[in-house]
Amino acid sequence: MFLFYLFSDRSRVCVSVLFLALSVHFSSSQTYVLDDKGGLGRLFDGIGGLSGGGATSRLLVNYAEPYRSQILDYLFKPNFGASLHILKVEIGGDAQTTDGTEPSHMHYENDENYFRGYEWWLMKEAKKRNPNITLIGLPWAFPAWVGRGKNWPYDYPDITASYVVNWILGAKQYHNLDIQYVGIWNERKYDIKYIKLLRYTLDKSGLDWVRIIASDNLWEPIALSVLLDPELSSAVDVIGAHYPGTTTVADALKTQKKLWSSEDYSTFNDEVGGGCWARILNQNYVNGNMTATISWNLVASYYEELPFGREGLMTAKEPWSGNYVVESPIWITAHTTQFTQPGWTYLRTVGHLAGGGSYVALTDGKGNLTVVIETMTHDHSVCIRPPLPPFHVTSQNATFQLNGSFASIKELQVWRSQFNFKTKTPSLFEKLKPLKLIDGSFTLNLSEDEVYTFTTMTTGQKGVYPDPPAPAGFPKAYKDDFNVRNPPFSEAPHFADQTGVFEYYINLTDPGPHTFTLRQVVTERPVTWVADADQTISVIGDYQWQNLTVTCDVFMESVDSGGVFIAARVNKGGESVRSANGVFFWVFADGTYKVTNDLGHWSDCACRRTGQLASGQLNGYPLWKNAVVLNPKNGWAAIGTRSFELAQFDNFAVVAD
Repeated sequence: MFLFYLFSDRSRVCVSVLFLALSVHFSSSQTYVLDDKGGLGRLFDGIGGLSGGGATSRLLVNYAEPYRSQILDYLFKPNFGASLHILKVEIGGDAQTTDGTEPSHMHYENDENYFRGYEWWLMKEAKKRNPNITLIGLPWAFPAWVGRGKNWPYDYPDITASYVVNWILGAKQYHNLDIQYVGIWNERKYDIKYIKLLRYTLDKSGLDWVRIIASDNLWEPIALSVLLDPELSSAVDVIGAHYPGTTTVADALKTQKKLWSSEDYSTFNDEVGGGCWARILNQNYVNGNMTATISWNLVASYYEELPFGREGLMTAKEPWSGNYVVESPIWITAHTTQFTQPGWTYLRTVGHLAGGGSYVALTDGKGNLTVVIETMTHDHSVCIRPPLPPFHVTSQNATFQLNGSFASIKELQVWRSQFNFKTKTPSLFEKLKPLKLIDGSFTLNLSEDEVYTFTTMTTGQKGVYPDPPAPAGFPKAYKDDFNVRNPPFSEAPHFADQTGVFEYYINLTDPGPHTFTLRQVVTERPVTWVADADQTISVIGDYQWQNLTVTCDVFMESVDSGGVFIAARVNKGGESVRSANGVFFWVFADGTYKVTNDLGHWSDCACRRTGQLASGQLNGYPLWKNAVVLNPKNGWAAIGTRSFELAQFDNFAVVAD
């Protein structure tokens, strides 16, 4: 038994008017023509969410029913909530990729397992609700063996290509999932040879229908490379950019490839975050000809104190309470997704409004039309990146004239969102009375910070479930013996791996009743763009915890050099995990132990008679007590290993005051 204690001794209301008849006009109204006589614009590919990059859906799987299914319905169910067209997931690489690690399907070169992690489950749940949803996979990191000793995955492109293709084949063989696109991304650069070889490997494996997104990061230099290299051009189907600021570059347009914002948003999901999302969903096409926009992330289902907390379309970070929050970006998404589908086409007649804001129009080519208008002001639509140049939006009158094949439309359904920042009483995705058109024209008054949808589609719905349970902190007394004979997921509930991968494991050598443990399985530093810690670590609990007792049984499989720890008040994770502080109680295979204030500096804590105090035991014997712990004041509990090594954990328990 491995045990320690930690305790403290310091016991204008904005009114919008919608004119429903053309008997009322405004002398200052600007007219915008929506017409298909001169041809159409680009094909619409959809709006989506991204699970991963990394571990952003980690806590979602631990929700009990019916709450987990409700969350999934708000994300994927057609004509209910966000009704997403695209789901992009991380191809796990055993490495920290922003907010945690996701397990690889191949920890080692001779290892294949297509049931690790939760992305398979998530894709199947999305497909269950929307069989037509587009699925995309993208690796952010790779197991060490792919790099052959280097922190770079493309020196051996045949190995990397086979690794990625195996994941796509496994998705089909074991889960009947068709992955339609695969991305190529690296924080530093991309590799042309690898892109070509990936295309060859896909084709050779019978996956010629799988399309490649490159570089799934920046417009340049991939766009110029595509223009200069016919073989590369034939391999690349989509040029994807991350956080493009609604603009593209001339070379990307010259390629005539699909242009996507393949990762965007990444903004706190309050009303300003909703405003950001409303603006870029329209202006990514108006300004940049991007026909798909994918939100990082899909759902903020990770501990909020990790980097980029609450930067999902909705929030689901409390599986222990069942609480979740349907945030404004869900309903902003619905303004487009519930009234369009991939395969629709943008009209050429889209653009900016004279008083600020933008409008887009799409058609299915069968007589249906959807128009989405946004008037988001600068300060109420700032995204986390890139910087947003100044612009001005004011209340305005706008007349829309439907010409061409749309001239005969007599009625449009109307949906409206008003953010009402001054009164702090937002009204989101509200269905208004149908709008009667005369001679294909309608006029309206647009106020600041509004989103409208005008559409011939009558299937829209603002889905609703009863309120979920109230929010609650992580249980102050929590334990897990990991004794789950057929675990539905490879991860134990609520543990969030920050370096390394901790999986359920059947210990066949244990003659006792507890034959199931949690095992750290990564034995070499992965190939990754994030600075993983030199030690593995998984956090759990309430970040506000101060006084707590953590206990755990441990088993070091490296009998000569092994080392493990349990910890309290761990104050950092995600891409900042290397600099985490806390109280770390280490025990080593050689019989020694250490107590440290961080993951990397090996020095004993000083002892004082006053201040913050910590104590520890091993197998019931006191090893240290009254160690001074001035900082951090609070943080998670954690388990981990000295290095990338095999080790097992059992009978974990934490009790907080």
